Amino acid sequence: MENKVKIVVATHKEYTMPQDTMYLPIQVGSQLHKTIDLGYQKDNDGLNISEKNGGYSELTALYWAWKNLDAQFIGLAHYRRHFGLLKSADNDRMKRVISKRELEPLLDDYDIFVPKKRNYYIESLYSHYEHTHYANHLDETRQIVEDMYPDYLKTYDRVLKGTTGYMFNMMIMKKELLDQYCEWMFSILFELEKRLGAETLDDFQQRFYGRVSEIIFNVWLQKNIEDGKIDKNRIKELPLVYIEKVNWFKKGAAFLKAKFFHIRYKGSF
Repeated sequence: MENKVKIVVATHKEYTMPQDTMYLPIQVGSQLHKTIDLGYQKDNDGLNISEKNGGYSELTALYWAWKNLDAQFIGLAHYRRHFGLLKSADNDRMKRVISKRELEPLLDDYDIFVPKKRNYYIESLYSHYEHTHYANHLDETRQIVEDMYPDYLKTYDRVLKGTTGYMFNMMIMKKELLDQYCEWMFSILFELEKRLGAETLDDFQQRFYGRVSEIIFNVWLQKNIEDGKIDKNRIKELPLVYIEKVNWFKKGAAFLKAKFFHIRYKGSF
């Protein structure tokens, strides 16, 4: 293979990117915005689902990487969220982003890299989604899992009742595992789109295909661990680096409003 590891960075705007050959910025939604050229690789080149970016968000970059990249390991990050160095307190947030030099020695010992688990404490994955978005997305997804992958159903129910998960659609995986995951995940989302695609939602809430995938990644991962197809000891959690400062007060307030007053999220934080 040409590369040992390649991480695509999904972005819809020009932004400071890691200056490392391991990273490949991807301009998502290029098919929808043909007059915009950020100077990055576009997601409407080769095999792609660029036209679905309004609902699939960063997943159009993942699909492009899955279908078009040649590397032993393939990963997905975001323009403002990256995998971090194992030990770093540098004030320059971009310098906390993991480099090829640090990641490559770990590739012999691990098959999957994920950001540290997110804990919702007073919410399950289902209830948090129910309060911040629309529960029918997950209900219909459950029905699809039952129809298409019934052996995953018990794991689906257990994961959705849990309070923790690997979020943000961020992962770095061996190509053969990524192939298996993407085949499974996109088949579910494409069916979900057939069943719910006509829903009329605002631009922020319409991106639910990408949000559903954040949750079902945990279902796929847990089921394959249970089946012995993935060794949990070969999964490595890495720090999550936010390139922009997060307004935790605003985020926390929105979280509480969603839980107690059922005020759904209106935008990202």
